[in-house]
Amino acid sequence: MTMNAVPTRLATRLGSLGLMLALLGQPTAANAQAGASVPAGWGGAAPRAAAPAARDTLGCLLLPTAEAEVGSPVVGVLEKVNVERGDRVKKGQVVAQLVNDVERAATMAAERRHENRADVAAARHAWEFAQKKAERAEDLYQQKFISSQARDQAVSEAKVAAMKYAQTQEMRLVAKQDLEVARAQLGLRNIHSPINGVVVDRYLAAGERVEDKPILKLAQIDPLRVEVVVPSSRFNQIKAGSTARVTPDLAGLPEQSARITVVDAVIDPASNTFRVRLELPNPTGSIPSGLRCKVDFSG
Repeated sequence: MTMNAVPTRLATRLGSLGLMLALLGQPTAANAQAGASVPAGWGGAAPRAAAPAARDTLGCLLLPTAEAEVGSPVVGVLEKVNVERGDRVKKGQVVAQLVNDVERAATMAAERRHENRADVAAARHAWEFAQKKAERAEDLYQQKFISSQARDQAVSEAKVAAMKYAQTQEMRLVAKQDLEVARAQLGLRNIHSPINGVVVDRYLAAGERVEDKPILKLAQIDPLRVEVVVPSSRFNQIKAGSTARVTPDLAGLPEQSARITVVDAVIDPASNTFRVRLELPNPTGSIPSGLRCKVDFSG
């Protein structure tokens, strides 16, 4: 055997060993360098699981359900403003007051007039007395003790007393209406919140004159209004009354469930899109309005 034959036989054996290892699923150095793949199920590494498909989300915007710039129905001077920016208010809460000295005095006077029952009581007693006097006069006339003129005079006095009694009752009703008007005028000096919400801004302070300029700006943030623009290809896939998942674009805020309230029936031809509105509960006020968000209509 020549010296050249030994390397040849050794190379042949190494090649056979590499082929066997490849069939058994063990990569050779050459295969590893070349990046050769190993057939699945032949003892090689298990194939990696496919990455989950990305969620089909759309951008959206969180807005207040309602906004109101609160002013005064009457001209006046602010006595005090009861809230500051950021305060939460309830519907009907007094948020500001105008100077009301004149209106308060008028209300007190109207209450006194309404509570005064002396005129009504006096007129009633006078009518009752005149009625009895007319009845006695009629009896005396029947017995021929008085003339018909005396009887007619007694009857006429009873009628006048009855009309005066009715007049005092009507005046009492007028006094009650005057009291209601005075209370209404006094109530106009108190500025009430028209919504449940938060104070966004405060424009005026105590001592300033109120005319056309609003005093406060309020926003209702429970629930929040979610506005989203959707491609027309999904028009028949979104129905009012169904739910969607909304994720606010702020760290620490979890995904929320929102109800679809409005689906536009008209598609914008310029952008080939339509708008959808959702209602997102926000009872604690932890989600601020004005945030961007993502919405997933897959439920």
